[in-house]
Amino acid sequence: MSRKELHAPETPATKWLRQHDVPFSTHLYEYEEHGGTAVSARELNLPEHAIVKTLVMQDENARPLIVLMHGDCEVTTRELARQSGRKRIEICPPDQANRHSGYLVGGTSPAPPQESSATRLRN
Repeated sequence: MSRKELHAPETPATKWLRQHDVPFSTHLYEYEEHGGTAVSARELNLPEHAIVKTLVMQDENARPLIVLMHGDCEVTTRELARQSGRKRIEICPPDQANRHSGYLVGGTSPAPPQESSATRLRN
C-alpha cells in the first residue's frame, strides 16, 4: 500500500483535538507487526525516546490501567503496582486491551477510553 492510499482514522483523540481547535498533523506509515516504537521512531525520523507508547494494563481485579511512557523504556510491573497501591499489575491480553480501550493493540490512543480508567505517566 502506498502512502497516498493510507487514510488517518478519526479517533476520540483526534475528535477532541478538532473540537477544541488544537492544531495537529497526522503522520501515517504502514503497520509492522511487533515493530513497536522502534518502527514509529524510524518512520518519523525521531529518537525512540521521543515516541510515547500507550500500554493497556490491568490490576489483580482486571481493572484497566493506561500507561504512557517513552518508547525506549519498559514497565516494571512490581514497581508500578507498588506506586499505584495495587497488589499486582500485568499487561492485558490483546482481546482485553481492545475491550478496555476500544483500540487494537499497536494503535492504542493515549486519550483515555470512554469508561473510567486510571492513567499513569512516566517521565
